[in-house]
Amino acid sequence: MNASNTVVIVGGAGRLGKAFVQACKKNEMTVYVMDICDEITWKKLNIDCNLFIQTDINNPQSLTDSINQLTGNSDHIDCVVNTSYPRNKNFGKAVSDISLKDFNENINLHLGGYFHVMQKFSQLFVQQGYGNIINIASIQGVSAPKFDHYEGTEMISPIVYTAVKSAIIAMSIYMAKYLSGKNIRVNCISPGGIRDNQPEVFLERYKASCTSKGMLDADDLAGTLLFLISDQSKYTNGQNIIVDDGWSL
Repeated sequence: MNASNTVVIVGGAGRLGKAFVQACKKNEMTVYVMDICDEITWKKLNIDCNLFIQTDINNPQSLTDSINQLTGNSDHIDCVVNTSYPRNKNFGKAVSDISLKDFNENINLHLGGYFHVMQKFSQLFVQQGYGNIINIASIQGVSAPKFDHYEGTEMISPIVYTAVKSAIIAMSIYMAKYLSGKNIRVNCISPGGIRDNQPEVFLERYKASCTSKGMLDADDLAGTLLFLISDQSKYTNGQNIIVDDGWSL
C-alpha cells in the first residue's frame, strides 16, 4: 500500500463511505470527503479526514467548485471513490407503484451523478497524467433479486436500483476503454447486501444463499477497496469485483 495516496471519497458520510474513509486513514492516506450533507452533520460523525467539502454531484457548479477546492489543497489526486447514493423521497417503491416521473428522476440522480463524477474527474486525471476511478455498483446490477427473500417483510428490491447499478458497471467498462492509453483506471466494486437493521427472517434467508457470513458489514469491503487503490492492482482495469459471500453462485 502506498501511504502517500491522496484519495477522494464521494459520499463519505454514507454507510460504505464512512468505512472507506476510516480504512484509508488507517493506511495513512490523505483523504478528502465530498458529500451532500453539511459540515455540521459531517463533524457529528466524528470521522477523521483531511478535508470535507459539501458537494452536490448533480449540480455542475457545485462539483466544479469542489474539484477546484481539491486541486487548490493538493498538487495531485490519485484516486476518486464514488460511494454516493442520490435518490428522491419516493425511491424504493415496487414496480407496480412507481411512477414514470419517479423512475426517471431516480435514474437521473443516481446514474447521472455517477456519470458526472466520472466525467469531471477523468478530465482532471487526463490533465494530471494519471488517475484511478472506483465506482460502487451492486450485486443487484449483476443478478436478479431473490424475491422469495423479501416475502413477509416490508422490504423490496427496487427495479430502478437494478437499472442504475447495472448501468454503472457498463459505464465503468466504457470509461476504462475510452481512457485507454491515458494511464487512468476505472473499476467497480459490487457488494452483496450490507447489514442495516433488516428483519431477522430476511437475514436468515439471505444467509442461506451465501457460503458463510451472509449479509456483510461495510468494513468487509475495505480490503477490496485498498487493493484497487494500491499499485498491486495497476493492471486491473474495466473490472467489476463482486464481494457477496457467494450470494450470486
